[in-house]
Amino acid sequence: MTTAAIPTRPLGTTGEEVSSLALGGYHIGVPERAEGIRLVHAAIDAGITFMDNAWEYHDGESEDRMGEALAQDGYRAKAFLMTKNCAHDRKADHSMVKLEESLRRLRTDAVDLWQIHEVVWPDDPDRIFAPGGAAEAMLRAKEQGKVRFIGFTGHKSPAIFRRMLELAPDFPWDAIQMPVSVFDWHFNSFQQEILPLAAARGIGVVGMKSLASGRVVRESDVTPQEAIAYALSLPVSTLCVGVDSMAILEQDLAIGRGFAPLPDAEMARIRAKAHAHAWDGRHERFKISHDFEGPEARKEHGLPLAAD
Repeated sequence: MTTAAIPTRPLGTTGEEVSSLALGGYHIGVPERAEGIRLVHAAIDAGITFMDNAWEYHDGESEDRMGEALAQDGYRAKAFLMTKNCAHDRKADHSMVKLEESLRRLRTDAVDLWQIHEVVWPDDPDRIFAPGGAAEAMLRAKEQGKVRFIGFTGHKSPAIFRRMLELAPDFPWDAIQMPVSVFDWHFNSFQQEILPLAAARGIGVVGMKSLASGRVVRESDVTPQEAIAYALSLPVSTLCVGVDSMAILEQDLAIGRGFAPLPDAEMARIRAKAHAHAWDGRHERFKISHDFEGPEARKEHGLPLAAD
């Protein structure tokens, strides 16, 4: 019997096809280094070729592990590599410094996708598009051939994403990354407010937080399989999954292999199961608190480095 493959999907209108599952860069920094590298190899061998990462994950350790993994045995050529711009002052020059550091850690001359990380503060859009702001760095890096595609990420507010898209309606974003869990449907919903805007502009969507930082499973009777299948059934280009063990990787592969979107009635059933736990956002704390902001953002905005 032939094992079904991980399907690929278009990344917006870039012409690029990416695996429908993406390997989360934060989680490969959790186990021992050798195990993190093994997870990268195993994921790519199994057909998960979209690699997520960020400059600040585990103080650069996640990028360094991924760089070592991709430098071995031709793995870089098999991967679609993404990392994030963690210059939270939103300055162009600082952004370019961080990009060079990312390229060094990742042991590559260019990344496939570079995204502005954690666009979660109300003034972020204005700072990003100000003269000398990070938007200039995104275009400069693309022109220099150091990145192929550009985007931004966030987990706080669809209104901030809408501002990003409306402030510069012709800016050539290739991708955005945002929460797409079944909980998200019921509160301050990215999937209801932003997915249609992305589709209208041909922007690829990288889904994340399909388990709402584990709360979907812990606080409701929605299973991991239902939650991931729900998110994969949305019009996303790829879904970022957090994998810190071979057991979790195998679980995600079992869902992703040969995946076909759920019918509307099944999507509605899963949403109904989640409603009582999700309607007020109490289990999506990344939307209603600052506990989930990374260290670079916390320093920029005067927050303690460890959440209270």
